[in-house]
Amino acid sequence: MELFDNLALGFSTASTLYNLGFCLIGVLLGTLIGVLPGIGATATIAMLLPITFQIGDPVSSLIMLAGIYYGAQYGGSTTAILINMPGESSSAVTAIDGYQMARRGRAGAALAIAAIGSFFAGTVSTFLVAIFAPPLTAIALQFGASEYFSLMVVGLVSSIALAHGSIVKALAMVVLGLLLGLVGTDIYTGTPRFTLGIREYADGLNFVAVAVGVFGIAEILRNLESEKTREVLMAKVSGLMPTREDFKAMAAPILRGTAIGSALGILPGGGAILAAFASYTVEKRVSKNPEEFGKGAVAGVAGPESANNAGAQTSFIPMLTLGIPANPVMALMIGAMIIQGIVPGPNVATEQPALFWGIIASMWIGNLMLIILNLPLIGLWVKLLTVPYYVLFPIIMAFCAIGVYSVNSNVFDLYAVAFFGFIGYVLVKLRCEPAPLLLGFVLGPLLEENLRRAMILSRGDPTTFFTRPISALLLAIAAGVLIVVLLPAVRKKRDEVFVEEEG
Repeated sequence: MELFDNLALGFSTASTLYNLGFCLIGVLLGTLIGVLPGIGATATIAMLLPITFQIGDPVSSLIMLAGIYYGAQYGGSTTAILINMPGESSSAVTAIDGYQMARRGRAGAALAIAAIGSFFAGTVSTFLVAIFAPPLTAIALQFGASEYFSLMVVGLVSSIALAHGSIVKALAMVVLGLLLGLVGTDIYTGTPRFTLGIREYADGLNFVAVAVGVFGIAEILRNLESEKTREVLMAKVSGLMPTREDFKAMAAPILRGTAIGSALGILPGGGAILAAFASYTVEKRVSKNPEEFGKGAVAGVAGPESANNAGAQTSFIPMLTLGIPANPVMALMIGAMIIQGIVPGPNVATEQPALFWGIIASMWIGNLMLIILNLPLIGLWVKLLTVPYYVLFPIIMAFCAIGVYSVNSNVFDLYAVAFFGFIGYVLVKLRCEPAPLLLGFVLGPLLEENLRRAMILSRGDPTTFFTRPISALLLAIAAGVLIVVLLPAVRKKRDEVFVEEEG
């Protein structure tokens, strides 16, 4: 009964005209950036963080950012199907069979299958968020400093295990993020740390400047040097209604994809991407006609699209209940909460119930908006694909600069954005994924605070992390993940998966 009361509160919050407007803006903007290859939800949300400060209302801000994230999953499938260039990395698998369907004149059916699978998965996984978030919050409220420290260690280790490319590079990114998080004034002693004598660093590095630079500006620079051409299938998209055979072929893959995505979405380091590839692998193995995959198989579109959208929704569970980001977008969402003066973690559900349940309810509303609006607007999205990058990106960079400056009205922040944009670009050229860096930067101060608090409470006894059962279990999980991912067979399989993804 309490669940229905909470959902009623959530829908009453999310269905106000003001919040409905921001939900609509979020899902449309998310679809737009999902359609345009090379921008992505992470970079867009990073660039829009300054706007959330100006909006003022944290509920509206977070509803909009959430809409951008799961809206981008919808939009990514459009470019994957029409131009074989996924707008989102989680839609890379969709391109394999979706583009082949488009080449055979079935672009409309492929887009409809992707939209239906995404809607079903988004609806079911949001229901799972509503069911599992409250009990997880109740458990998390019992956590002490030791348990929180160990939980964050699990999150960081998982982000290393699931990061693209070299494990050593991923570890280096996490360490760099942790070090950047230490910049500022020590909260216990008042001593400046790593500030280099710069007054503006006394309160730590500006989260918005780091996020916009490392993800937004760096992504723009990377795309400007790319010589990729976009050959859009401009033939009229027709036949949006799937046939009866299509419905039979996509029903089971959608169910399996939803289950896989819901489970893997909560994993730190990109669960939605992992879910899409896992779903495709499962569908190919259970299919009676595996030779059809890669040639326009309906299951090859329905399963992965369901999985990546379910994963995008369930990634909100650890963020809302524990204050632990499952991916860079959730780290940015936590940053948006901090900007609004909200302390992320289990207390959000008890102290800000309208925010907590309003976000969950807005996901249902947003998914409904997407299924109603996206298919009729496909013609518009196709036309937007013809906008040249040299026109698009200067406008975005100017928008970034104005937004970052508006937060503190400080020119120094613009220098910081430029610096971290250069750093982010260098990291990309070195094939270092920036996602673990951002997770380390966000979790670093919280990790340190809980470490020091646990040591103070235990009077300097480090065994407190091993004598408390939950803390010891979490540390054992972290150690187990690290050991497993370092096993030669696992490392080889991991490398094969990421090479396949990049291809």
